[in-house]
Amino acid sequence: MFSKEESRLLRQEFWTSFGKSFPRKWILYDTKLKGFSFKFYFDTKNALVALDLEDDLEYRIKYWEKLTALKSILQDDYLPEAIFDESYVLDNGKEISRIYVPLESKVSIHNKNTWQEVMVFFNETMSLFEAFFMEYKEVIED
Repeated sequence: MFSKEESRLLRQEFWTSFGKSFPRKWILYDTKLKGFSFKFYFDTKNALVALDLEDDLEYRIKYWEKLTALKSILQDDYLPEAIFDESYVLDNGKEISRIYVPLESKVSIHNKNTWQEVMVFFNETMSLFEAFFMEYKEVIED
């Protein structure tokens, strides 16, 4: 078991290592679409890459409809394992819509032996998510 401070330092070390191992500017929050963002998630039990729709319900519904119309393209050409969850509840109780790809291995941010696997997964998966977004951004925002 790790203290809060030890856990914080490990998390910080992981994200610093990831940034140095894969130095590039990710889109993440810079989508130019309200409430539409990409996220990396890694904790003591799992890792995933997500496209989150939050904030304004009107925008969330609009973008969700566009993304579900593009679902077969996303899954056939980019991320076959993408999971569409229209009503995803975050740990803080907030409801969002999320499309995500989980890493199917047993990983933990507290276990440095799993870091390389997660970093490679993050890089490959987010690159594909971003390629899909850039290709279909105009369709999504219309």
